[in-house]
Amino acid sequence: MKYYIIIPAHNEEACISLTLESVILQTLPPKKVVVVNDHSNDSTPEIVEAFAQSVPYIELLNTTSDKSHMPGSKVINAFNKGMKALDDNFDFIVKLDADIVLPKHYFQTISKIFTEYPKAGIAGGFAYEQDSQGNWHLNHPMSKTHVRGAFKSYSKNCLEAIGGLKNAMGWDTVDELLAQYHGFQVITDESLQVKHLRPTGTSYNRKARLLQGQAMYTMRYGLLITLIASLKMALKSKRPKVLFDNLQGYFQASSRGETFLVSSEEGEFIRGLRWKNIKSKLTN
Repeated sequence: MKYYIIIPAHNEEACISLTLESVILQTLPPKKVVVVNDHSNDSTPEIVEAFAQSVPYIELLNTTSDKSHMPGSKVINAFNKGMKALDDNFDFIVKLDADIVLPKHYFQTISKIFTEYPKAGIAGGFAYEQDSQGNWHLNHPMSKTHVRGAFKSYSKNCLEAIGGLKNAMGWDTVDELLAQYHGFQVITDESLQVKHLRPTGTSYNRKARLLQGQAMYTMRYGLLITLIASLKMALKSKRPKVLFDNLQGYFQASSRGETFLVSSEEGEFIRGLRWKNIKSKLTN
């Protein structure tokens, strides 16, 4: 299968070489890799350019966006600029972070998933992070049916059906919900152990948490599901403020009448899916 990789990158000099090396070593190489350098002021563009000089399918694309590093908009802006640099002659496309190290067989396995499961729309492995002793441990903060936004692969048909990636906080949740709405499956493979070099959410601040609550509003979760999801996040992170910041973000979005990311019909499906998952966990 043919696939493209888009890597949004901002000040990634510490990790980008390891990420690109792991891509080059893939048993099924990509057709093209576009690294979208988003206004880095370190040596990220020089590192990528050095790879591009020796690896014909790696390309550097320089761009500039807002200086604030907010989850969602910045990375999706970069991804969409990468999309514009590619044609549509691919079977699946990958949004990959610049601090990821992939096992050599990663994309060969992803290709096999898309081949064997015609309704597969999103596929991926699991994230592992290193502790202070140098040991790698599973750190997959959501359900094991979820693919982390740091390494998501989309079939061409699925990406078209969901209308591309939403330029908003929560993009890597709403994509899976909409994929299921359109009849696609989200498939994970536990054998694909991905090394995540930078701990999850280290740059997320209160503003990001407010945006998380806003995302729950714009995905039409409704207040009760938002409350349950936020409480779960607060308990998992052991940070009570997560609950209050999420809820504040939700109410702020409601009072402003923020534009919804999904239609009312899609929202009804999403709420039904969320309640099904909640009930399933309560009964198991």
